[in-house]
Amino acid sequence: MRALIMAGGAGSRLNLGEKPLILINGQPMITYVIRAFQQAGCEPIVAVSPKTPMTANWCRAQNLAICRTGGNGFIEDMVHAIGILEEEKPLFISVSDIPCITGDTVTSIEEAYGSAGTDALSTWIPASRVKSRRGGMPYREQIHGIEACPAGINILRGDRADKVQEEFSLLLDEPCLALNVNTRADLEEAEIYLQNIKTR
Repeated sequence: MRALIMAGGAGSRLNLGEKPLILINGQPMITYVIRAFQQAGCEPIVAVSPKTPMTANWCRAQNLAICRTGGNGFIEDMVHAIGILEEEKPLFISVSDIPCITGDTVTSIEEAYGSAGTDALSTWIPASRVKSRRGGMPYREQIHGIEACPAGINILRGDRADKVQEEFSLLLDEPCLALNVNTRADLEEAEIYLQNIKTR
């Protein structure tokens, strides 16, 4: 399955340059996301925009496929990218700022999608797990009776990308999905988490 990794946003809250390229333990943040999808057997394609020219250059240097969008917002850029790719099959859509995600988690999500039998799948994490310190309350919704936040990784049918799709809401109590990097405090937590995983 293809994995469209959205990396066209300005990332202005961190004020550390292009967000996908911010270093975490010496590696660009997007590297961890790309690696997780590759470990799960997916083909990553990075959606860049005029706001992220250095990310586009970095992807080319790494021989990673890119798709150029207009930088007009997450949904608009996603639909634009899927159209450029002429993708008709299901594909992953992922943010680029969840560096703790693992290949096993990606595989679990793909397997859940295969069992759900719906056009789309959204991934959620219990709100009690969410660690982001973005300064405001993350969006919350009741999923299977539990207050949950979106994890930033979904699957949808490419041939219906511009339409409302029947969706299965997958609730995963996964620590690796709990941290969406939006602040410098998030960045520090991600560094510590990944260091601890590496030393286990």
